[in-house]
Amino acid sequence: MDKVTLERIQKLHPMVRDEVKQIVQECNEALTGRAKIRITQGLRSFEEQEKLYAIGRITSGKKVTNAKAGQSIHNYGLAVDICLIIDRKTVSWDTAKDWDNDKVADWYECVKVFARHGWDWGGNWRTFKDLPHFEKKNIPSKKGLVKTSWRTLLKMPRDQQNYVIF
Repeated sequence: MDKVTLERIQKLHPMVRDEVKQIVQECNEALTGRAKIRITQGLRSFEEQEKLYAIGRITSGKKVTNAKAGQSIHNYGLAVDICLIIDRKTVSWDTAKDWDNDKVADWYECVKVFARHGWDWGGNWRTFKDLPHFEKKNIPSKKGLVKTSWRTLLKMPRDQQNYVIF
């Protein structure tokens, strides 16, 4: 696991850090060739979210998100975006390439790993598909599973580090 990925994992919600480390490890084991997974985005502040939301609306560029501050699961440390690092140097978001020649696109090998762990893939969304994006669907709490919708998360209490308390 590369240093950048580990640093980003350490900023995720404490309840998903170990699971994301396990997912990255499983992805890297599945990618037996030249590709390895990198977390490109994890926890995102409300301020960062507002800046992204402004792109294509207030500032120039193509829209990158439909989520305002508080409306992204990234804002709660329960989502990650990924890319593939090829030969330890080239960044790739190619979802079709089979770098390990096992007849399955490397990207989809990672999609399967995330799905096994209960993460939703942005590539399955009906509108505004977000292929690099994965988010945790449900988090166990004392009251049972909490669905990780931003509407629910926004109302939940926070700890001293500003993470949602489940």
